[in-house]
Amino acid sequence: MPQLVIFDLDGTLTESRMPMDDEMGELLQELLEQTDVAVISGGALERYKTQFLEVLNHRPVNMNNLYLAPLSGSSLYTFTNGDWSPVYKETMTAEQKKKILDAFPLAYKDIGFVPEPNPVGKLIDDRDGQVTFSGLGCDAPIAQKKHWDPDRKKRMDLKDALKKYLPDFEISVGGTTSIDISRKGIDKAYGVAKLSEYLSIPREEITFFGDAIVEGGNDYAAVGTGVIAQLVDGPEDTKKYVRELLSHPR
Repeated sequence: MPQLVIFDLDGTLTESRMPMDDEMGELLQELLEQTDVAVISGGALERYKTQFLEVLNHRPVNMNNLYLAPLSGSSLYTFTNGDWSPVYKETMTAEQKKKILDAFPLAYKDIGFVPEPNPVGKLIDDRDGQVTFSGLGCDAPIAQKKHWDPDRKKRMDLKDALKKYLPDFEISVGGTTSIDISRKGIDKAYGVAKLSEYLSIPREEITFFGDAIVEGGNDYAAVGTGVIAQLVDGPEDTKKYVRELLSHPR
């Protein structure tokens, strides 16, 4: 049992933008009794509340052992006095956001990419500390999302095109249709490092679970941090690993 277990959210604890199921909630409840747990995701804090915390709030969960790192670790929240309070919160300037937004049509043109004309929800979402592109719109049905870019090729091509115009930003592929863009140096490696420092836990005592621990994926940055990084193939696979951890308590 590691001293800290870090999970990605979409594709790891839940299906993309879908609520976490009760079985995962029960497993996390047990895990939180034994060790510290953090969730690091490209989503904003509001997404955590509806997608993740709503399930845990119905259980007697040890929230004091839970840490939330939204927007790929550009912020960190702890449960204090009955609510979630920021330990730190990185943001981007208006000029940085404009530069990112202006880069998209240029990148589209370079590779002949045609954006979704009728996205379900925002196609490009300003999340303050991060800008996220969602190929079908952020609220598109999961079944459609899974078939849009299963091999990540569309997003990897778009990511490579964006690099030309955004050399001073972090660009990573995540979820099923997403590209996350943040300030240089702000990625999940940054979030892992901040958690390790804040909790005074050596990195070799941290295990990270994610579905995008592949080159170019938004979980891949965690590989070089010194933590144990475990690739998972969706929530059911994650449950298998959590049960294994629970069978070896400290």
